[in-house]
Amino acid sequence: MNKIFVKMAAAAVVALSFGATASAAQFNFTFAHVLMEDTPNAKAAVKFAQEVEEKSGGRIKINVRPAAQLGGDVEIIEQVQMNLVQIGIPPTATLGNFEPRLQILDLPFILPTYDTMVQVLDGAAGRQILDTLDNHSMYGVNFWGAGFRNITNNTRPIKSTADLKGIRMRVMQAPILITQYKAWGAQPTAMAFTEVYNGLQQGVVHGQENPLANIATMRFYEVQKYMTLTNHAYHGYAAVVNKDAWNSLPKDLQQVMIEAFNNGRDYARQLTLEDEKNILERIKGQIEIYQLTDAERLAFVRDSLAIHKEFEKVVTPQLLKTVHAAAGIKP
Repeated sequence: MNKIFVKMAAAAVVALSFGATASAAQFNFTFAHVLMEDTPNAKAAVKFAQEVEEKSGGRIKINVRPAAQLGGDVEIIEQVQMNLVQIGIPPTATLGNFEPRLQILDLPFILPTYDTMVQVLDGAAGRQILDTLDNHSMYGVNFWGAGFRNITNNTRPIKSTADLKGIRMRVMQAPILITQYKAWGAQPTAMAFTEVYNGLQQGVVHGQENPLANIATMRFYEVQKYMTLTNHAYHGYAAVVNKDAWNSLPKDLQQVMIEAFNNGRDYARQLTLEDEKNILERIKGQIEIYQLTDAERLAFVRDSLAIHKEFEKVVTPQLLKTVHAAAGIKP
């Protein structure tokens, strides 16, 4: 709690000092996230801030604070709720600890393809998911993301859920992910992201799941033998704004923000797709890469539907039915 208080105090100081240097603006917002500055979404955050300031005619100023300068994702969410920070892009998996229905996006293969992801997240189903944040002092604007997660490990090539049997898999502290890997026969182990490289190197865990960008940035391929391009879950971020801050904006400035958020989302997706091609080319000689066949992928999906059913009451039957329909999934 002391650590969280210190981070929140720092956020308040930043907000006050920023407001002093940008007194000409009507609205001074802080945008905090944990991503390194050279990642697609961090670059998109800067582009977003520039567009908002330009198209608002200087009426809105955005102070972007990257690389966990104001704390981790949980701390940033709490600061957004308290209006110490106005904008964040936390992972949906982390937001699921605040609003259980957000966990629906971390169900395995709930978004089976890139095109389906765009259709669901940018459509009516995505809007319905974002609206669940209304009771948590946040307005959900849209979904950003870092690409689909893939599996790496040191035991064997993964071509089916049976191949995961007995493998100790590092996962985020999220109930759905722990349940998922148990259902797949693995031994899930929650571990902080910053500890994963050493955990893999020392054999504390045998494998992990992450988008290609994280696998490359954290150099997991140096301490892993096999990677399977499962694309089993989209590593999504929800772009959120403190609700009071959002409601303080007149309609024309809300529209400026929405357009900039959408452009930032699209820019991050474009950069991510470009990065993934380069990453695969760069690391292909350092880790064995396997692409699931259509039949193998279908088997993975079938082995995952029971997990959807298990979390039906958590994410609500209505929302699960809506997303299944939008994604073309027939349980």
